[in-house]
Amino acid sequence: MEASDAWNKRWEASTLPMARTFMEVATRKKSLVCLAADKYTMAELFELLEAVGPSIAALKTHVDLIDDWNMEEWGRFCARAQAMDLLIFEDRKFADIGKISRKQMGGIYNIKEWSDLVTAHLISGPDIVDGLQAAWAEASREGGVLLLAQMSSRGNLLNPEYTSTVVEAGRVHPGVFGFIGNGSNADSVRELRSKVGEGKMIWTPGVNLATGDGEMGQRYGDPYEAVMAGSDCIIVGSGIHGSDDPAAAAAAYAEASWKGLMER
Repeated sequence: MEASDAWNKRWEASTLPMARTFMEVATRKKSLVCLAADKYTMAELFELLEAVGPSIAALKTHVDLIDDWNMEEWGRFCARAQAMDLLIFEDRKFADIGKISRKQMGGIYNIKEWSDLVTAHLISGPDIVDGLQAAWAEASREGGVLLLAQMSSRGNLLNPEYTSTVVEAGRVHPGVFGFIGNGSNADSVRELRSKVGEGKMIWTPGVNLATGDGEMGQRYGDPYEAVMAGSDCIIVGSGIHGSDDPAAAAAAYAEASWKGLMER
């Protein structure tokens, strides 16, 4: 199946090259799963990648949480992820002004050299997207920014008015890949999609095949329902890496997410 057929209106309306790259990867893998790779040593990350790589389309990292991080090992890890046809998504949640965010894409972790996607808050204004895109341009690479429009944790401050403001600004910005939505509530995803339209992605954490409440205020919704409501990628952490059989779990999430896209 061609990506244009699988994604239909989303493919036709996409405004950023990285969005079509993701849709192509997802179609080849028959998976809308992004693994939240919440492991804290390089050995654990490599082991997890080898187990689940065939069933996921993207890998969400927190590079600064890895206890034994070094650039050489990280380079090997990123190369292996790319060889497995995965996008690398650094969940940094940038929030500073554009000039500083541009610099933060460099530094010791040099995020601009290996990330395909990053997250950002829009609290400092749309210049942050320009700064992040400028960093990728310095590295002669393309990337995409996911703006946090919603969060799934209890008590978060991203109220509907803030969400609408973020969507309004992000919809028209050429450097915005899409938005992070609240996958724990299908109605929230559906409402967000109605605001976003077809031109940008919506990626949703807060999904789990076992729905309900998790640790530390996290809530979970059904991955199939999230995709049917308008999510383009489900971000799954403990539902995969906390499973007794991560490979089988990843395959189950891939199947549920792809079924949702095909029926959508």
